[in-house]
Amino acid sequence: MLGVLLAILFIATGAIAQMAPGERVPAPSGPEQEMGEVEAKPIPKWVVDDVRKERAYPDQPPVIPHSIEGYQLSVNTNRCLSCHKRELTQESGAPMISVTHYMTREGQMLADVSPRRYFCTACHVPQADAEPLVGNTFRDMSELGVKQAGEQ
Repeated sequence: MLGVLLAILFIATGAIAQMAPGERVPAPSGPEQEMGEVEAKPIPKWVVDDVRKERAYPDQPPVIPHSIEGYQLSVNTNRCLSCHKRELTQESGAPMISVTHYMTREGQMLADVSPRRYFCTACHVPQADAEPLVGNTFRDMSELGVKQAGEQ
């Protein structure tokens, strides 16, 4: 064990010795880049039309079709539940959260939202009117020629 520690110490000392005197960090590689001001792109506008969006695949969490700016979402408060909780949807007109959000991992029903489903934005996201950052070649199964069950 002592031999291994001495070998590691020897290698580390050799690497440090190869640096220029007085240098603690090796110089960065690559071409020099000047620091300058870069114009920031405008912040995209949120999509706030309250229209439910079609889902791209089964069991996809629905997107949030309204602004959630200023919503408090913490251990003590969840503003989403003030409209989407089962007993509040009648007066708010909002869709009820899925019954799966009232279940434990073992499938046991709970009287209130499961703690593992309490932080909505872990799965549900608002949409912004912005260009995608990366390309997307996703195609629905129906576009690939897959037929519905029972079709010939």
